[in-house]
Amino acid sequence: MNLFVKKPLSDMLQEADEEGQSTLKRHLNGTSLIMLGVGATIGAGIFLLTARAIAMNAGPGVTLSFVVAGLGCAFAGLCYAEFAAMVPVSGSAYTYSYGTMGQLVAWIIGWDLVLEYALGAATVSIGWSEYLNEFIKKFIGENWMIPQAWCHSPFDLAEPGIMNVPALVVLLLMTMLLIRGIRESALVNGIIVFVKVAIVLLFIGLGWQFMQPENHQIPEGAKILLKTSTGVESKAFGGWGGMWSAAGIVFFAFLGFDAVSTAARETKNPKRNVPIGILGSLVICTTLYILFSYVLTGIAPYTALQQKVPGTEVVSGVISPALPIIIDQYMHGYGWLSGFITVAVLFGFTSVILVNLMAQSRVFISMSRDGLIPKVFSDIHPRFSTPAKSNLILFVFTGIFAAFVPRDTVGEMTSIGTLFAFILVCVGILVMRRSNPDTPRPFKTPLVPLVPILGILFCGAMMLNLGVDNWIRLVVWLLIGLVIYFGYSRKFAKIKS
Repeated sequence: MNLFVKKPLSDMLQEADEEGQSTLKRHLNGTSLIMLGVGATIGAGIFLLTARAIAMNAGPGVTLSFVVAGLGCAFAGLCYAEFAAMVPVSGSAYTYSYGTMGQLVAWIIGWDLVLEYALGAATVSIGWSEYLNEFIKKFIGENWMIPQAWCHSPFDLAEPGIMNVPALVVLLLMTMLLIRGIRESALVNGIIVFVKVAIVLLFIGLGWQFMQPENHQIPEGAKILLKTSTGVESKAFGGWGGMWSAAGIVFFAFLGFDAVSTAARETKNPKRNVPIGILGSLVICTTLYILFSYVLTGIAPYTALQQKVPGTEVVSGVISPALPIIIDQYMHGYGWLSGFITVAVLFGFTSVILVNLMAQSRVFISMSRDGLIPKVFSDIHPRFSTPAKSNLILFVFTGIFAAFVPRDTVGEMTSIGTLFAFILVCVGILVMRRSNPDTPRPFKTPLVPLVPILGILFCGAMMLNLGVDNWIRLVVWLLIGLVIYFGYSRKFAKIKS
């Protein structure tokens, strides 16, 4: 069997046009897709990882980190848009790779997308849990807060617990909504997106008057003492190195625009509307991120976001929940805004979880129909027209990570996995332009080969700055995937030669 056998473009186009009881139904339009993209994007990245990147890596330089990450996503987004318009199926980067680089590469990228979507949902559910306690504290009372042991991972260095129960609950609720139907899910997501974008704009507008110019400065050659699992180490802080490493972290904030491509099979006129959804959501989110990070770093010094070991200058993590604490301490007279933002953050995290779980189940549909994973992942519920069984299996998988793995570990695994996926999509455009030059393209990536090459370089640079630990996790994850491929997928693949 040829490991690099390619899926014919004609087969992919035939799948895109299939109709019937066992297929997903087309309910979404261009506006729905933009809302899905914004819903999946604005959440954990802006409300959690921005504070972490400021406190642990770049300080006020995080604004430039968002610019760099945004550029990398823009180049990759243009490549996604061409593929999504040309081949409007639910497999996203997995399907694009199958048609350009072959089955083994497609399996690797499909397995890698689990890092982006499934572990992305787990990461955000952990953040949701933290903000739930803040909500209870502000609006119900401290006596009703969930005990620390039941809302933290047992491997959390700062505050070890038993398991994260609230994270499990929100994953279950979003799973049940997805099983009910894509139309209902899109409606709930649209309401949530309106609320959280309004809150981000409110913070930017009100916070502008509290910015102090000195907060945008950082001493040259700055270092921090960082608590690790093996002790304490001195780490360079800020500068170009800090900016690039922070870009790899805040890149997680952009995850979501590519999830739009996984909804192509459920979109009316996908060749027109999917590129609109991908690029429209990316432009909106990038603009909000740059403004948000600039205002946040101007309101408070980066040291205010660092959680330190009592009685020392050793940094053990980031204050939590960061945004409400900063508002209460530095935006005097606007205490009401921190409570309002806590509500909005909960809403925002909810939509990110919803769309990530949706995207992962749609990728699994394509992989299952190709025979690379069991048929249960492509079974469509006869009444709801959704992959209900796949959604339930995903809940179990993401629930294990959400309940027992620390947020920072899961978040960085998600970032490096997604960057790898983006690089392969950019490579795929270069291959497809050479192998299928005459195929109709409703949307064409401009300035090929420059744009795909820049996407590869930007995403590659961010991957290199994510640290050795993350590379080790990625390699281990891919090795596990290869064991599954050679043990199961290669044997049951429908395309063998």
